[in-house]
Amino acid sequence: MKNTKLILIAITFILSYSVKAQEMTVSLSESAVKWNAKKITGEHFGTVALKAGSLIVSNNAIIDGSFTIDMNSIVCSDLEDPEWNKKLVGHLKSDDFFGVEKYPVVFLKNVKSGKFKENRAKVTADLTIKGTTHPISFDVLRSGKYYTTIIKVDRTQFNVRYGSGKFFDNLGDNMIDDVFTVEVKLKMN
Repeated sequence: MKNTKLILIAITFILSYSVKAQEMTVSLSESAVKWNAKKITGEHFGTVALKAGSLIVSNNAIIDGSFTIDMNSIVCSDLEDPEWNKKLVGHLKSDDFFGVEKYPVVFLKNVKSGKFKENRAKVTADLTIKGTTHPISFDVLRSGKYYTTIIKVDRTQFNVRYGSGKFFDNLGDNMIDDVFTVEVKLKMN
């Protein structure tokens, strides 16, 4: 009789955990990551591809998650001239910016949130760019299996200093904003 009770308790625990904790993987084909960087004389924008990602949700909160972004996939969408487009993408991949040869991926790890209220939650995570990791926070909107957000990143915290007014004087029209934005729309399965 004791063994039957222990088995029932164990089954109840396992079932309650599986109902409460749901691991989801990102649909790479149905998700999008868009970037936008501004400078004194204008802006550039484009996309970058996710390589992998997952979230674990329990009790209406994200309890863990991680995402990997493939920096070799960076695309500029605003420059129509192929030569200038190739030049900009090459510069973004260079050591002046993301050093893609040495650092081909960006990581977002330890993704956690408070409880979702009206499908919104504050998220914290560790962002790693060029081998440097810093904590970040941002708001997420959940709609069914979709999670959307806009993340503001201070590139200078990750040793991406090219054209930064914090580190270089007399840049004039060549100064680039230190903060760039990443608009994310994830479809989780």
